[in-house]
Amino acid sequence: MRLTTKGRFAVTAMIDLALREHSGPVALAAISTRQQISLSYLEQLFGKLRRHELVESTRGPGGGYTLGRKAEDITVADVIVAVDEGIDATGCGGSENCMGDDSGRCMTHDLWTSLNAKMLEYLNSISLKSLVDDQLARGVSVEDAPVKRAISSQPVVKPIKITAPNSVFALGSALMK
Repeated sequence: MRLTTKGRFAVTAMIDLALREHSGPVALAAISTRQQISLSYLEQLFGKLRRHELVESTRGPGGGYTLGRKAEDITVADVIVAVDEGIDATGCGGSENCMGDDSGRCMTHDLWTSLNAKMLEYLNSISLKSLVDDQLARGVSVEDAPVKRAISSQPVVKPIKITAPNSVFALGSALMK
């Protein structure tokens, strides 16, 4: 059984997202920088995760990704299956023609099929929340300050300094000086 980088990177990025989404949508560029994963690769992975409704996207300034469900409702198996990562230890991919011809299954086919079931059962038992909790218990630092956004939700109030006279009489007095 081989888990490729696609599955590992998807799980890693989802943990990063779950750790930080409390501050609002998380930009893929930030995940890319923190986890040392190519931004274009993350875009491909998150497109698949979005289609499986594991994440939601927000467009525009201040946009990014948030979880599509609660972290406790997303399993590692959900993430791996969403990015098309096959969990298969058989040599035939489950087609039962292990020998490469019409002679049927190999002697160990049932062993590997059973292993597949156990791996899937195990990965289904691990929630994203438990992985996040593990990271927090290890002391992973999560920035408390929200990321600065291009557009603020609060209007900027600047005091206006008026240098012009405020009445006709004040204007006349100003001109006489």
